[in-house]
Amino acid sequence: MALDSFLLALLEDPVDHGELLYVPSENVLYNPRLRKVYEVRDSIAVMLPDESKSVTDAEHDAWTNDPSVIRTGK
Repeated sequence: MALDSFLLALLEDPVDHGELLYVPSENVLYNPRLRKVYEVRDSIAVMLPDESKSVTDAEHDAWTNDPSVIRTGK
């Protein structure tokens, strides 16, 4: 299930406080600066730095060039 647009407007990375990319096809939030991904479970963004995961170069390239991603923040 997709995240609410109101929630997406408020979210920022808990580590560097920058914007995130919401990747609807994978249902994840991605920080391209740190190359860390946060899962979305049952429409809840799990924004705990200890639970973030690193991504491959292929995932980074795909997600940063995907026209369907939604940028978080104002």
